Amino acid sequence: MNYFDRDLESVHQQLVNGDVTSAELTKQTLANIAAQEPDLQAYLAMNEAAVEQAEAVDAAGIDPDNVLSGMPVAIKDNLVTTNMPTTAASKMLENFHSLFNATVVEKLQAAGAIIVGKTNLDEFAMGSSTEKSAYQTTKNPWDLTTVPGGSSGGSAATVSAGQVLASLGSDTGGSIRQPASFTGVVGMKPTYGRVSRWGLIAFGSSFDQVGPFTRTVKDNAYLLNAIAGHDDHDATSSDQEVPDFTAHLNDGVQGMRIALPKEYLGDGIAPAVKDAIRAAAKQYEDLGATVETVSLPHAKYGVMAYYALASSEASSNLERFDGIRYGYRSPEAKNLEDLYVQTRSTGFGNEVKRRIMLGTFALSAGSFDKYFKKAAQIRTLIIEDFQKVFQDHDLIMGPTAPTKAFQIGSESTDPTEMYVNDVMTIPVNLAGLPGMSLPAGFSDGLPIGMQLIGKPFAESTLYQAGHAFEQNTDFHQHTPQLGGK
Repeated sequence: MNYFDRDLESVHQQLVNGDVTSAELTKQTLANIAAQEPDLQAYLAMNEAAVEQAEAVDAAGIDPDNVLSGMPVAIKDNLVTTNMPTTAASKMLENFHSLFNATVVEKLQAAGAIIVGKTNLDEFAMGSSTEKSAYQTTKNPWDLTTVPGGSSGGSAATVSAGQVLASLGSDTGGSIRQPASFTGVVGMKPTYGRVSRWGLIAFGSSFDQVGPFTRTVKDNAYLLNAIAGHDDHDATSSDQEVPDFTAHLNDGVQGMRIALPKEYLGDGIAPAVKDAIRAAAKQYEDLGATVETVSLPHAKYGVMAYYALASSEASSNLERFDGIRYGYRSPEAKNLEDLYVQTRSTGFGNEVKRRIMLGTFALSAGSFDKYFKKAAQIRTLIIEDFQKVFQDHDLIMGPTAPTKAFQIGSESTDPTEMYVNDVMTIPVNLAGLPGMSLPAGFSDGLPIGMQLIGKPFAESTLYQAGHAFEQNTDFHQHTPQLGGK
């Protein structure tokens, strides 16, 4: 069984009609995951109570007005849960069990969704390939020798492989959109504050945002409906009204003004990616939109500013992992200083240690003005660039990633080469804007993603434009090597 020829609405109708029960659906889903897991390695933990929870939903009755009722979904393993361990793919949190559930987990459960398991990621969400996990390397279903992107590679891969219809990831600098691009699915990073971060293990607190992966734009809108909204536990969550994100999907793009930044088709972008984006621009024009070339002059500084700021926030956030209160503790420690040093030296992986050191350096007395303050000023300039473009345009389009998925191991020895994978996505996080990736082409049999960027809290506009493109192309209908055709 797979979900390649289904969507949330069609499976929901089967559940409502009694053609299949949630328990049967969950058992089939778990069986499919188990069969593919040796190849894919997308999961770090499975929910042993999933079938029992599905049976409870069946007993209560499928909610006919809620497409997630009885539906199997997956979540990234940096969202805390009480009934499954939460490791953030780090030795530091091996076998850690939370005393509470993340708000988005509570919202999924309230909607009747069945969380089947927790997916692999780059350790503490720091990476662009899911090779930085302390436990395993997730593969791309389209080609098992390539990466699925990161850090939410497991969540993207399980949807791409047809194992589940939907999953949750987190996006700090592109960690939803880039893996969505590499695996040929839809990934949405909502506006900062649209979705609660309560229970998301923090990396960069002013950047992190939880968002959904799905096979179609409409399914993605359904997921965001379920998880968005204000949360008293999260002081940064917005009290902005949450609309029905599916309401305007069929309104089309007639009269819409779309910006295409010239910087997004410049040096470093693969020719096949440029061709796909130009073809997408032509498609939008054929559908009645106006596509105009604009400039985001400070976007080229985004990667540098991001790694100074996000690493500084990571340095602060990861101070709590000290071997004393919870998580891994070095057995070799002889005194308090030993405990700190040895626990952090052996508990954290190299990429996490690199970013902690970079952030600590940027925050130090002699470097704060030179690096952190300067990066914060660049962030302001990038925000102003976006504001200027959005004065005259409804949304911005461009590539999600500069290339297709790369070979496993090909970039893992060069951190700067890996960081550049997020050059297209990072400015969106710096500005706190919504961004969505959706399939827009192929290169040598591997997916290419198009990124749509919107004004603050304008996710509905992105879904509207994305749905119009999707309905007039067939990229989302292609299936990968693993489990597909």
